[in-house]
Amino acid sequence: MKEVYEFLKKVGTYYLATMDGDQPRVRPFGTINIFEDKLYIQTGKSKDVSKQIQKNPKVEISAFDGHVWIRLTGTLVRDDRVEPKKDMLEHYPDLKAMYDPEDGNTETLYFKDATAIFYSFTEAPKTVTF
Repeated sequence: MKEVYEFLKKVGTYYLATMDGDQPRVRPFGTINIFEDKLYIQTGKSKDVSKQIQKNPKVEISAFDGHVWIRLTGTLVRDDRVEPKKDMLEHYPDLKAMYDPEDGNTETLYFKDATAIFYSFTEAPKTVTF
């Protein structure tokens, strides 16, 4: 999991795919954090992405660093505790202008049953599960 976190942190922007009914939706994301040995992302409950995840929590992330790309699949689980929200915002202080751990909108979600595959054109794929 640490290798997945470090890769996503390094690239800065990754793309999160969800389902909106039978239509895939992909958008850029940038928050990634490890809290209590789980890989977390953050969004707002008022956003369509949050509503899509609550209807179908199976998601996929993709990112590319110019040489290697990753596909991370798994199920996102909402964690409504204030602690992961505070920790996320401490790692992303610029978001404090838009989010507060106790605003009822800030949402942190962690991956369960996750599989990440690292790909390149020069090496065999590498799989990480957590």
